[in-house]
Amino acid sequence: MKKITLFSLVIAFLLSVNLSWAADEADKPANYLAIKGGIYSPSNDFDVQEIPGDSTVSRLDNKIGFAGEVALGHYIMPVLAMELGAGYFESKGSGEAVAGQDARLRVVPVVLTAKVLLPLGPVEPYGEFGVGGYFSKVRDFKIDESTNTKAMFGLHAGAGLNFNITDSFFLGLEGRYLWTDDSWGSSDANLDGFITTAALGFRY
Repeated sequence: MKKITLFSLVIAFLLSVNLSWAADEADKPANYLAIKGGIYSPSNDFDVQEIPGDSTVSRLDNKIGFAGEVALGHYIMPVLAMELGAGYFESKGSGEAVAGQDARLRVVPVVLTAKVLLPLGPVEPYGEFGVGGYFSKVRDFKIDESTNTKAMFGLHAGAGLNFNITDSFFLGLEGRYLWTDDSWGSSDANLDGFITTAALGFRY
């Protein structure tokens, strides 16, 4: 009897919490716009061809660069949201063995992300997983040439935290790791790395 009573109390508590969350989230707008800015931390270095048509390549140390994104999202339910984003990130490589050898990686991503959220009133932690297309270009400053733009497929996963200032406005922090398919041609610029951003969000 005691076990049944305890079990009933636990169920009642969980139901009350769920109903409380649902009531709180009912007043929250279902759509949002997020403007993100931060850094891209690549996990790999550049391999850049020194002379077009030659097999000689230089290994360039890949630096941390800027990352930004604008995303539109929709809450399917209080604990699940889908987000479509487009942005830009870059990194510059500098040659250590070859003086004057530099290259810049520029990427325009278009990504679709699913977010699983834990609405806790003023804070909203979440995990995320998504897919995207990455339109990438490497410019070699030594020979002043750019590769053709390359479309690459990628996956990303990460976590974040939203701070709800009001029902319509929030601040956020987000970190994700990106995996992409193989690079291209004479310039090897694998995109794998961390993207860390802060966000301004507006629900509507």
